[in-house]
Amino acid sequence: MAVAMSSTCPGLYCGRIMINESVMGECGVCPRGERTNLQRVCERCSESPELYDWLYLGFMAMLPLVLHWFFIEWYSGKKSSSALLQHITAMLECSVSAVVTLLVSEPVGMFSIRSCRVQMLSDWYTMLYNPSPDYVTTLHCTQEAVYPLYTIVLIYYAFCLVLMMLLRPLLVKKIACGLGKSDRFKSIYAALYFFPILTVLQAVGGGLLYYAFPYIILVLSLVTLAVYMSASEIQSFKNLVAKKKRLVVLFSHWLLHAYGIISISRLDKLEQDLPLLALVPGPALFYIATAKFTEPSRILSDGGNGH
Repeated sequence: MAVAMSSTCPGLYCGRIMINESVMGECGVCPRGERTNLQRVCERCSESPELYDWLYLGFMAMLPLVLHWFFIEWYSGKKSSSALLQHITAMLECSVSAVVTLLVSEPVGMFSIRSCRVQMLSDWYTMLYNPSPDYVTTLHCTQEAVYPLYTIVLIYYAFCLVLMMLLRPLLVKKIACGLGKSDRFKSIYAALYFFPILTVLQAVGGGLLYYAFPYIILVLSLVTLAVYMSASEIQSFKNLVAKKKRLVVLFSHWLLHAYGIISISRLDKLEQDLPLLALVPGPALFYIATAKFTEPSRILSDGGNGH
């Protein structure tokens, strides 16, 4: 038993490398694309990502696109035609970046990735679990135990940034003539701020986001929908369908609601989980049904009348 114990590597992520089906070398960090098994031997990641993993990657891929759209809308002013072209370009940049990222990930040239299964939160933060067997020397076994969920997002952001710098300035210079010289590039400047922020967010909080993103999507999509409907003074279905843009915003939020519900349920039991999608229009319908009762002018007039 003592021999078996001594042959096992310390810590959660230290392992021995296997060569020609025989275990070789001292305990240490596993090569990229491998992680330790229960016997503390480095094993190649050969599984496919689960639905939840793809949904997480989709969420991280959506973040720059949503932020692009927000800042393009914020800085475009009244020129809806230039804004639309910029929206389309931003979507093209993110889509091409996603495709290229998948193609350069292993297996190279295929629209699939091989991955290690995420088992617990500590898998995202292996640098915090380097063991000290003799309480003096630290055995450094920092690795990507969630391969490739950690680095693939950072690679995707790099491609997004490069494509944006190649395409967007030329497009904006051509079409945004109505805006001032300082205003027309503001959405690009904003991206130069939020890409480093997203990178740090993934690097530091990737593991937390992995477990929390379904709830983040639901809460933010509900809040932003309520804010938008309030700011646009939508109090009836007539107000809602008056402009196509309002319907686009509504359906976009409904897609986000559905995305969040699917991410939470993971569609483990289809017959139980699919009916939950019927709740998607609920918040918007509830807002429209109750908006007239919470109108500030109505409340003030009722208060003035002593009701």
